[in-house]
Amino acid sequence: MRLGALIEPGQTVYLSGELGSGKTTLVQGIAQGWGSTDQVTSPSFVLINEYHRPDGAVLFHLDAYRLQNSLEGEALDIDGMLSQGTLVVEWPENILSALPEEALAITMRWMADEQRGLVLTPRGKNYQDLLADIRQQVYGGY
Repeated sequence: MRLGALIEPGQTVYLSGELGSGKTTLVQGIAQGWGSTDQVTSPSFVLINEYHRPDGAVLFHLDAYRLQNSLEGEALDIDGMLSQGTLVVEWPENILSALPEEALAITMRWMADEQRGLVLTPRGKNYQDLLADIRQQVYGGY
């Protein structure tokens, strides 16, 4: 939820990890913190779900698991999505060259039924600042 409260329209978050590592569950928390009351579900079969905020901004949730390459990703109008809101991408490695280079990359791994390991990697100055804000909120500084 803290991440959701900090991300802004035009920003991108990449979620990587094995099946069952909790990517969609993390998106549920991001959407809640971001301000959406829409139900968050996996977009595996529809590719993209949209979650709306009262101010009109949209959180786009893209699941690239079924995409074969970046050419398929390029057909999704990623720039258009980023002009309207925030983009969270599951399985970004499948279409990486179609996505913005700068992003907050989160790698997830299953540790136990109620526990996941997360590694957050900022790609670009804006995302270094975002990660610093997350650290401040979670740890009270560093």
